Amino acid sequence: MTLPLVILLPFIGAVLTGWVARLGRMQAAWMAGLFTLLAVLALVPCVPLTVAGETVLWRLDWIPTSGLNLAFRLDGLGLLFAAMILGIGLLVILYARYYLPERDGLGRFYAYLLSFMGSMLGIVLAENVILLLMFWELTSLSSFLLISYSYRKPESRRGARMALTVTGLGGLALLGGLLLLGDMAGSYDLLIILTQGEIIRAHPLYTPMLVLILIGAFTKSAQFPFHFWLPHAMAAPTPVSAYLHSATLVKAGIFLLARLFPVLSGTPEWTWLVIGAGLTTLLVGAGIALFKHDLKGLLAYSTVSHLGLITLLFGLSTPLAAVAGVFHIFNHATFKASLFMAAGIIDHECGTRDMRRINGLWSFMPYTATLAMVAAASMAGVPLFNGFLSKEMFFAETADFSSGFDHGWVLPALVVAAGVMAVAYSLRFIHDVFFNGDPIDLPRTPHEPPFWMKAPVAVLVAICLLVGIVPALTVDPLLRMTVASVLQAPPPDFDLAIWHGFGLPVVMSLVALGGGLTIYALRRPLFRLAARLEGWLDARAIYEWVLAEMLLFARWFTRRLDSGSLQRLVLVLLLTVLGLGVFGFLGSGSPLTGTRSLLPVDGVSVAMTAVLIVVTLATVALHRRRFTALVIVGALGLLVALIFIQFSAPDLALTQLSVEVVTIVLLLLALYFLPQQSPRESSNLRRTRDALIAVLAGLGAGALTWAMLTRPFTSISDYFITHSLPGGGGANVVNVILVDFRGFDTLGEITVLALAGLGIHAMLYGLRLPGLTQDAEGRPWNWDTHPAIMAALARLLLPLALLVSIYIFLRGHNAPGGGFIAGLITAVALILQYLTNGVAWTHQRLSSNMLPLIGAGLLIATLTGLGSLVFGYPFLTSSFTHVHWPIIGDFELATAMLFDLGVYLVVVGATLLILIHLGLMHRATHPHAEPTP
Repeated sequence: MTLPLVILLPFIGAVLTGWVARLGRMQAAWMAGLFTLLAVLALVPCVPLTVAGETVLWRLDWIPTSGLNLAFRLDGLGLLFAAMILGIGLLVILYARYYLPERDGLGRFYAYLLSFMGSMLGIVLAENVILLLMFWELTSLSSFLLISYSYRKPESRRGARMALTVTGLGGLALLGGLLLLGDMAGSYDLLIILTQGEIIRAHPLYTPMLVLILIGAFTKSAQFPFHFWLPHAMAAPTPVSAYLHSATLVKAGIFLLARLFPVLSGTPEWTWLVIGAGLTTLLVGAGIALFKHDLKGLLAYSTVSHLGLITLLFGLSTPLAAVAGVFHIFNHATFKASLFMAAGIIDHECGTRDMRRINGLWSFMPYTATLAMVAAASMAGVPLFNGFLSKEMFFAETADFSSGFDHGWVLPALVVAAGVMAVAYSLRFIHDVFFNGDPIDLPRTPHEPPFWMKAPVAVLVAICLLVGIVPALTVDPLLRMTVASVLQAPPPDFDLAIWHGFGLPVVMSLVALGGGLTIYALRRPLFRLAARLEGWLDARAIYEWVLAEMLLFARWFTRRLDSGSLQRLVLVLLLTVLGLGVFGFLGSGSPLTGTRSLLPVDGVSVAMTAVLIVVTLATVALHRRRFTALVIVGALGLLVALIFIQFSAPDLALTQLSVEVVTIVLLLLALYFLPQQSPRESSNLRRTRDALIAVLAGLGAGALTWAMLTRPFTSISDYFITHSLPGGGGANVVNVILVDFRGFDTLGEITVLALAGLGIHAMLYGLRLPGLTQDAEGRPWNWDTHPAIMAALARLLLPLALLVSIYIFLRGHNAPGGGFIAGLITAVALILQYLTNGVAWTHQRLSSNMLPLIGAGLLIATLTGLGSLVFGYPFLTSSFTHVHWPIIGDFELATAMLFDLGVYLVVVGATLLILIHLGLMHRATHPHAEPTP
C-alpha cells in the first residue's frame, strides 16, 4: 500500500489544507508541508529495494477485462522523478509562504499545488499506461488552476487557457497512441510493454502509434511547434513557475520519452522525429531567450531550450545519450528552480522584472545575487557547476553521433550555436540584473528578503555546486540506477569527472563560452535587429489566429446545420443513418433474410403489435392536443409493459410500469405551465416530407432488425444464466447483472441520474412561471386540488406502498425486483402524497431537500465497490452467504444489496428532487391553492 499512499497523501493534503487555511496562512503552509513530508516518508521504505536494482510493484485489479488495473511501480526513473517532485515541491511550499502577499490566505494555492503534485506522482509511478494517461490529464487540469491562480488578470486566464488547449489536444493524441501501444504489446502494463520492443517496432502500425505518442509528449514538454504555451504560463505566480518549469509539468513529456525509450527508440522514425523536434526547440528557445527583457520570460524560453536539449539526447538513441539526458533532467531541475525563485525574490523586492530597469542589484542584495549567479553559471555550462558536466556529455554525444554521416559537422555546429546563446543569455541575466549601472525608477527600494525565502534557493544552489565539484560522490549512484531503468539493461560505462582530458567536447565548450561572451558584447545592435523582427514569427499570434479561424468555421458550420429547429436536426440525423445503412447493405452483397428458422407467430403478439401501431399513429395524429397525447402515450407505455410480460421479462415490466407512472406525473406537472394545444408550425408539404422520411427510417430499422434476428448468433445470456447463482449469489439474472457483473455500468448510470437531478434542481431553483387560470373554453380553474377522500386514502396507502417497496427491494436478488424498481415505487408513493395532500402538508412531514439522499446513495454504492479492494479483489466484486434466521428461515446476505441500496436512494432522491421542484413552482404560482401550514 506504500506506493498508492505516496500519491494519495498530496490529494488528502489538498483537501485538509484548504480547510485549515481558515485558521491562518501559517497553518496552511504547515499542513501542506506536513503532507508533502509524509509522502516522502511513505516513499522511503521502497528506496532500498530500488537502489538495489529491483522494481517495486503494487497491483490491484480494477477492470481486468479492459486491461485497466490500479498498478504502480517504483524503479530508478520513478524514484528520480518522485524525489524531484517531492523535494522541490517542499521547497516551493516554504518559498510560497513568504513570496505570496499577506492578504492571500494560501488555502486555495496550496490545495491546487498539492493536487498537481499528486497528479505528477501518479504519472511517474504508474505501471498501467491507461492509469498514467488519467494522471496525465489531471496534471493538465491542475496546472490550469495554478496558472490561472490570479484569475482577475487577463494574462493569467489567457495563459491558462492556452496551456490547457495545447496539452489537452496532446492528451487526446496520447490516448490514441497508448491504446495502439497496448494493443501491440498485448497488455497495458509497463511490465509487459517494456519487454516487447522488437515486436512493437516491427508492427505495421508502429509509425502512427509513435507519432501520436510523440505529439502527446511534445505538447506537454513544449517542443517546437508546440513551445509557445510554456512562456505564457509564466503568468502564474513565481512559485508555480519554479515548480512547473523545473521538476513537474514540462518534464512529464520528457519522462514519457524516457519511460518508453527501450520500446520506441532505435528506429529511423524515432531518431529523425525526436532529433528534429529537439534541435529546433533548442535553437528557437535559446534565440528568443536572449532578447527577452522580462526576467521570467528569459528563464521561460531558456526552459524551452533545455527541454529541447534533453529531447535531442533521447533522439540519439544511444545508451550514453540516455545517460546524458537523465543527468541533464536532474541538473536542469536544480538550477532552473533556484533561478525562478531568485527571479521571484527580485520581482518581490523591486516591484518589476524588467531587466532594463533592475540594474546594479549586487549592492542591494549581495547574498541573493551570489546564489542567482551560481545558478546562472550552471545554466550556462561553466566548469565546476553541475550544468557543465551534462552539457559536456551532450556535446560529446552529438559529435559522436554525427561522425558517421556526410556533413557530420552540421549537428555539432548547431548545438554549439545553441550553447553560445545559452552562455549569452545567462551572462545577460547576471550582468544586466546585478551590475550594469544603477537601478532605474524602481517601484520599491530593493533589499535582502527574509532568510526562509532565500533558504530554498540556497539548498538548490548547494546541490548545483556539490554535483559539479564531486559528481562521483553525489549523483553517480542515482544516475546509474536511473539509467538502468530507462534502458531496461545494465548502464553503459561512463565516468563523471570534471576533467576527461583535452578533446572535441572541451573545444566545443570553450567555443560556446567564448562565443557567448562575444554575442553579449555585441548585444545592442542585435537587440535593435530583434526589435524590428519582433512579431514576424510570433507563435502565440499564429495560435490565436488558428483558434479564431476554427471558431469561425465552427460557428458557420453550426449555423448551416442548426437553425434552431429540432425537426431539422432530427431530419439530418435520420438521413445520415439511412444513407449509412443503405451504403452498408448495398456494399455487403448479402441477402436481407438470413438462414435462421423463424419462430411461430401467436395471435396475442399480432394483436399487441396492431394495437401498438394504432396507438402510435394516434399519438402522431393528436400530438397538438397535449393532454390527449399524454394520455395516449401513457397507454402506450402500459402496452409496452404487457409486451414485456408476454415475452417473460417481469423485471422490465415492473420497471416500465414504475417509470411510466413517474413520467406521466412529471409531464402533467410540466403541462400545467404550457398551453393546452401546440400551434401548427408545419406546412402540408413539410408534413408529407417528414412522414415519408419517418416511414423510410422505420422500414430501415425494421429491415436491420429482421436481418439480424434471421441470422444465427451466439447470445451472451448463457454465460450470465450459468454464473448468476454460483458467481453472484442470486437467481434473478437481471438484477445480478445490474449489481454484480455490470455493476460498474450501473454505478455510472446512477451517477448520471444524480447529475441530471442536480442539473434540473439548478435550473428550477427559485424559478417562477405563470400558470393557467382557465381552460381552453374559458372556464376558471378549480382550486379544489386536494379532495378530502382522496387525501385520506393516500395517507392510508403510504405505509402499504412503502412495505411493498421494501419487499420488492429485498427480493430483487432472487426474484423480479431490486433497488431501481423499489426506488421508483417509493417515489410514486411519496409523489402521491404531494399530489393529494399538497406541497405544504407534505413538507411538514418530509423534507424537500433530496440532495443529502442522493449523496448518501452515491456514497454507499461507491464505498461498497471500494470495500472489495480492501480484501484484494477488483472494484465492485460482490460476496454473499446464506444464514438461517429464526422464524424467517434461510436468508441470503450479499454485499450487492448494499450497492442496490445506493441505487435505491439515488433513484428516490433524484426523482423526488425533480418532481418536488415542479410542485413548488405550482404552489408559488398560485399560493392560495392550498392553506398555509
